[in-house]
Amino acid sequence: MNINAVHLETGADELERLALEECFKRMRHDHTVSVFVTPAGRCELAAKFARMGALVDVADHAECRQDIEGRILAAGCGAEIRFLGAALPEAAGQAVTEPYDIIFVRRGLCSVPYPEAKRIVRQLLQKLKIGGRIYLSILGLHSELGDGYSALDLPVGKRFGPLAPAIAQKYGISSDICLYTERDLFMLLLESGASVLRTMTTSYGSVKAVGGRT
Repeated sequence: MNINAVHLETGADELERLALEECFKRMRHDHTVSVFVTPAGRCELAAKFARMGALVDVADHAECRQDIEGRILAAGCGAEIRFLGAALPEAAGQAVTEPYDIIFVRRGLCSVPYPEAKRIVRQLLQKLKIGGRIYLSILGLHSELGDGYSALDLPVGKRFGPLAPAIAQKYGISSDICLYTERDLFMLLLESGASVLRTMTTSYGSVKAVGGRT
């Protein structure tokens, strides 16, 4: 996925702000906060958590290890951030500092069909502390990505297919994906057993949500 798709998803990221605020509140009370971020990306978010004093696990494709570990060292967070060489769905089973206070998932759930996404979210919820928070960011059906999307008119449970060729080329997404509405993301959390604390749609059409483990 190229930088255009990342920009479409994140924008001025309200979800990251909410997650960092949650980390700050937990640091004030518990002084030890554990965080899981996948995919690691450029490690900017992980570094922000680490600089607040959190212990962070980041997960991404194994072939990204050298680049990501270099970024971790460059950020001065070598002692606070650990790299796990796995992407979703495998990453959901390889987190090692569980239970976590915060889990932050960007983009990865779009790469699997909805039933598989539910299985992954359930697995991640089991890695959260009771009262922990999960933050999900997913590419939206009503974003530019939905223009000519082959699965546009299918219900989310069956919605999995390629983007229109021009859109796929523009955003560097060649594989089949599942795009979500805000309601779809709400139901994903609810059907996975999470409490739904907040959902939102960005100006770029991406959808985001905060869930909790009760």
